[in-house]
Amino acid sequence: MTNNDKPVWFVTGCSTGFGRELARHTLALGYPTVVTARDPSAIADIAASASDKALAVTLDVTKRDSIDAAVAAAIARFGRIDVLVNNAGYGLEGAVEETSMAEIRHQYDVNVFGLIAVTQAVLPHMRAQHSGHVVNISSMGGLTTFPALTIYNSTKFAVEGLSQGLAYELAPLGIKVTAVAPGGFRTNWAGASMQHTAQHITDYEATAGAGRAALVTRNGRQPGDPRKAAIAIVKAVEAESPPLHLLLGADALLHVGRKLGALQAEIAEWAPLSLSTAAD
Repeated sequence: MTNNDKPVWFVTGCSTGFGRELARHTLALGYPTVVTARDPSAIADIAASASDKALAVTLDVTKRDSIDAAVAAAIARFGRIDVLVNNAGYGLEGAVEETSMAEIRHQYDVNVFGLIAVTQAVLPHMRAQHSGHVVNISSMGGLTTFPALTIYNSTKFAVEGLSQGLAYELAPLGIKVTAVAPGGFRTNWAGASMQHTAQHITDYEATAGAGRAALVTRNGRQPGDPRKAAIAIVKAVEAESPPLHLLLGADALLHVGRKLGALQAEIAEWAPLSLSTAAD
């Protein structure tokens, strides 16, 4: 694959959280890794820890010229990209009515359109290799929803749909896709990385307000360890038959399982009405 026959990883959003732990883990395994962030100073220590294997690159996923420059730098240094991890993203807290369209558009620009743009920039290289793996960091909130996080959850629902469609498109080309859906992990996602709507409407205090308070209460006490998540992601990528959907954490299994059970029950309950629409 490269001069040392190790897969080359390209990870977005490495300044904190999953991206940071994943880059540190892949480098510890000896894998050449493109470590990216909007602020290069935030990843300088990771690059310095393995200067022979790490390439630190400035990357803003909302800017196509930044994306193209980062991908070009990766190819120039390592000659290929074998695993793309679309991790860059952030949370947005607030009820739908409380959230401005500017806040919603920016959330989609980063979490959805940025992910698509980076994937589009990397795929030509994977197609030329006839191999590769796209890993999209989704959320258990991409398969079920939580109060105060509706807009964020909707972006992750989009990531789940994109991942499934990409898997169909890319399978004949030798490229694999995995959507990783973590539960609560001890990252900065619910802390410094969380964006908050300026408007709070009293009528939503029992729903979005309660969800907002729960985020604050649970921050720092989440059950998941991001270092173990990094290990799990690498194991999934290295599996002979990697999963399309990978849930991480007992809470993800619990909440997504409840959602799927409720969905199946509702579909069955309303099946007669569903079937009544057939043409005579």
